[in-house]
Amino acid sequence: MGLTARIRTRDGWAVQHAVVTVTDMAGAQALRAEADAEGSVRDTTELAPGAYTVIVTAVGYAPAAASAIVTASGRAEVGTVTLARQGGTELPPPGPWTIDPAHSTVGAVAQHLGISSVRGRFTEFAGTIEIAADDIAHSRVQAAIRAASIDTGNGMRDTHLRSADFLDVERHPELVYRSTRVTAAGSDRWKVHGELAMHGVVRPVDLDLAYLGTGSDPWGGTRAAFRATAELRREDFAMNYNQIVQAGVAAIGTTLKVELEIQAVQGSALPQV
Repeated sequence: MGLTARIRTRDGWAVQHAVVTVTDMAGAQALRAEADAEGSVRDTTELAPGAYTVIVTAVGYAPAAASAIVTASGRAEVGTVTLARQGGTELPPPGPWTIDPAHSTVGAVAQHLGISSVRGRFTEFAGTIEIAADDIAHSRVQAAIRAASIDTGNGMRDTHLRSADFLDVERHPELVYRSTRVTAAGSDRWKVHGELAMHGVVRPVDLDLAYLGTGSDPWGGTRAAFRATAELRREDFAMNYNQIVQAGVAAIGTTLKVELEIQAVQGSALPQV
C-alpha cells in the first residue's frame, strides 16, 4: 500500500528533495512526502480508495500537478512527474562541461557571387562550458579555434583564407571566444553575450543558443547538446578583401553566418575512448 512516484527534470535528472502533496477531491491534504536523493517517493501511508490530486514542488522549479487513483489495495502509482525550471528556462546541471571536438562542428557560411553560398568549417578547436549553480546568468563559455584549420573543401581557396587577406594565420593563429554573461530568451533558448578575438581585433559577438538536452554516452559519460548561430561582418575584423564582378556584385559577401553544433561532456576533461 502507499504512494510511489519519480520526480525528474525534462532531461531525466532526479530532482532531489522535491515535496509531494496529495489531496483528496474535497481539497483536504491526505499525504505529504519528500523525494529522496534519487528523486523517488515511496510512502506507506494508507489512503482510502478513490481519486486524488498530486502536487509536486521543488526549489527552483515550477510546480506540477498529476492525478492518482488509489485502488482497493491502497496503492497509488503516480509514475514520473516532470518538473520544469522556474520560468521555463532549461540548461544542463551545474558544473564544468568540456566541448568534444570529435562530435562538434564549428562552421560558417558566406555568400558567393550573390547567388549561392560557400560553407566552411574549422577542424581544430577546444572549449569549456561552466553552468553556474547560483545564477544561470553567471554561466561561462570559452573556446579557442586554430585559424589554420579552416576547411572549405577547396585547397586553393583555403590557402587564400589563411593568408593576410583574411585570417592571416601566421600573425593570428587563434580565434578566441569568451562569454561575459548569459540571458534567457525562451524555454530552452539563450543569448550568450561575449567577445570574439579574430585577426587581431576584439569585437562583441552574441550567440543565439538552443539547448537540445542531455543523454548518456557509450563510455559512461553524460553529454549535453547545443546549437548556436551568430552573424559577423568581415569589416568589423579588418578583413576587407573582395573582388567586384559584373554589375557591381561582390564576389564574397560581407557577412558570415556562424553555425555551431556542440556536444559537451560533463566534467573538466574528455574521456579516453
